[in-house]
Amino acid sequence: MWGDESVTYQLAHRDLSQIWLTAQQIDLVHALYYAVMHEIFHLFGGGLLTLRLPSVLAMSVAATGVGLLGLRLAGPRAGLLAGLVFPLLPQVQKYAQEGRSYAMVCALVTWATYALVVSVPHRARWWRWALYGSTMLLACLLHEFAVLALVAHGVTLVVSRVPRPVLRAWSVTAAGVVAGLLPLAIRSAGQSGQVSWIGGPVRLRYFLVVAVMGVACARAPLGVRGPVRLSALAVPILALPGLLLLIVSLVKPLFVDRYVLYSNIGIALLLGAWMDYFHRRQRSSRTAWIAAVAVLAALVPPSLSLRTPQSRSNDVTAVGAAVRKEGRPGDGLLYLSGQYRAFTAASPEDTRFLTDLALAQDAVSSNTLAGVELPAQDIAARMLAFDRIVVVRGPAGAQSPTTPQEEAKTSTLRRYFREYGTTHVNGARVTVYVQGHDPSPKAGAGSDGPGASGGMAVSRGRLSMSARAGRAGGVPAVTSSSPRWVPPAEAVSA
Repeated sequence: MWGDESVTYQLAHRDLSQIWLTAQQIDLVHALYYAVMHEIFHLFGGGLLTLRLPSVLAMSVAATGVGLLGLRLAGPRAGLLAGLVFPLLPQVQKYAQEGRSYAMVCALVTWATYALVVSVPHRARWWRWALYGSTMLLACLLHEFAVLALVAHGVTLVVSRVPRPVLRAWSVTAAGVVAGLLPLAIRSAGQSGQVSWIGGPVRLRYFLVVAVMGVACARAPLGVRGPVRLSALAVPILALPGLLLLIVSLVKPLFVDRYVLYSNIGIALLLGAWMDYFHRRQRSSRTAWIAAVAVLAALVPPSLSLRTPQSRSNDVTAVGAAVRKEGRPGDGLLYLSGQYRAFTAASPEDTRFLTDLALAQDAVSSNTLAGVELPAQDIAARMLAFDRIVVVRGPAGAQSPTTPQEEAKTSTLRRYFREYGTTHVNGARVTVYVQGHDPSPKAGAGSDGPGASGGMAVSRGRLSMSARAGRAGGVPAVTSSSPRWVPPAEAVSA
């Protein structure tokens, strides 16, 4: 399980009112998905299988839709091949086994696209357009960037030169979808800081490779004649959503490959139709079989890689296991920064025997993802009441927020603790710190203690007597006599 899945797991276990209150602070764009997963957990249990199975089923539904699109636009063999190619695509395989909304969005966009193709010859049948619009709206409510598929659909109709009544019906339907999405878009704009981690395009190479492949395939005479040709549908859905997201990223970085996962519909259709065309052009079926085997062989390495923990940016299961292994009953637990608390929240048994030194209010009762932390001076006081602290922090080079709480943690660790050992896991480090520094030859002659350089005004002896006395109840006491923490002049990092 990785970080985003852990968030799904935690929020889906909360009741609907708690999901709604949490969404007012963070992850509003995923609120509907969390509500859906909450009901699924309620019906089938909240295990890891239940977390991921909806995505597997959604991708199966999407593959069926891709096959039917290929059948309608290019014939039976092209449809079969497109439906078989789709689940083999590396990006599709990756998100088919992940407990997030992207597979559901992909399935809904696929079937909305099919509804669009079916609606074109039946321009007067309003219920077909209503079905298309409601499916697209549901996809957009699960993830706002599904609205970019709406733009691709519009381009498809314009390029296909459909009759004006069809274009008018689509325009009215599209306006209804945008109107339905607008309240969510406005409210979620206030949480745009959630995507501040995107420094530049994330996994852009895959998008560029499949886009080039798709355009190359589209040069062949693919598909059968009809009001909408296969290339006119597949190329826009493949290229336009990603290109629009890249253009927006010139102002604010937003491009992440999974946000436009549904663009794989286009490449699957183009590859399926191209293989059908290639098979028809070849006099010998041997060449076609050799080509098919070569393509499948090329997909084996990435397919195997996607089934390893290293294919994700972090591994919260490994983090929890490392904490459980390194921690001892009665040890303190610290997160640098507090956001890493979400890494262990999905498996509370991994940290139950430790004391969270910075936590003032847990994530559930505070309607947050990582809880609310104590003031800086109280965190420092609680840290000094423990001889041994297990610290969960980011990988080497990761930037931590420069809040007073984080500065208090790092400064106290540096001045009063020494590193005992570190376990490196995917996306994080688990380090054990113990109290007491070895004598430092670099200490100045006028230095008479760890706090002499400033940053912590504290009497350790006076603190230890009061704070350790409170530890019998499992939580160190923090009294009015606890020392005040003052940020040091220089930035420190543990």
